[in-house]
Amino acid sequence: MSAVHAVGLVPHRERGDAAELAKHVAASLGEHGVDVRLPVDDAVATGLQHLAPRGPFTDGLDLVLSLGGDGTMLRTIDLVYESGVPVLGVNVGQLGYLAEVEPPELDLALARLVAGDYAVDERMVLAVDVVSDGPAAGRWYALNEAVLEKAPGGRVVRLEVAINGTTFTTYVADGVIAATPTGSTAYSFSARGPIVSPRLRCLLLTPVSPHMLFDRSLLLGSDEMVRFVVTDQRSVVLTADGLERGELAAGDTVTCTGAERPARIVTFTRRDFHQILKAKFGLADR
Repeated sequence: MSAVHAVGLVPHRERGDAAELAKHVAASLGEHGVDVRLPVDDAVATGLQHLAPRGPFTDGLDLVLSLGGDGTMLRTIDLVYESGVPVLGVNVGQLGYLAEVEPPELDLALARLVAGDYAVDERMVLAVDVVSDGPAAGRWYALNEAVLEKAPGGRVVRLEVAINGTTFTTYVADGVIAATPTGSTAYSFSARGPIVSPRLRCLLLTPVSPHMLFDRSLLLGSDEMVRFVVTDQRSVVLTADGLERGELAAGDTVTCTGAERPARIVTFTRRDFHQILKAKFGLADR
């Protein structure tokens, strides 16, 4: 890759250490003549108002640094996905499964960015199309998953599912997760779904606390289309990568399939998926 000339920063807004890292990165890159900017709200929250952009945040950016945990990484990817700008994750959280860099490695990482010594990995993204009269209507993208779930304190949901236009079954459950391979280690994993290598392109359908005999995950091709229809009046909430998009009513539809464009993630070395699993989940040699 070529040397960077314009870099965006997206820090966790409520972590003081993320704000301090943002100031450090801005100063360090500024010394090398790199233009640094933050989204307006993030610039205000971290005391870096002078780095707020005058135009669209992503215009002309070579890449963006996410300074936080996996939630900040997902927010950053959602922010820049349609522009195609790659994202480098710096772990200022707990697990940091999506992060490439730990804080002690940050200065070396910045030097490598300035020198153009980095690569870009591509990850499948989920395209989520919603037909509704409510706020969830439209198209959303998710690196991890889309979830149709009962509202807090609500009863189980009933979702009619069709695959490639043909009715499959009606799920009666607390919710249903449509996940990418990257998302297989997130919510789907906690619902006892399988772990899938991000080298694959596939769509993973996992029920949450199903009230039915069929309680297994279903693995589909990335070009297959899964359509959910809300079949009763019980409130269903749609989230994409942890962000609530709105409630759905009876008759509303949600269609999930693999998006044409991947998310782009900055990396410095080849990352062996099984070794990342081993490190992040604390798996011991036996």
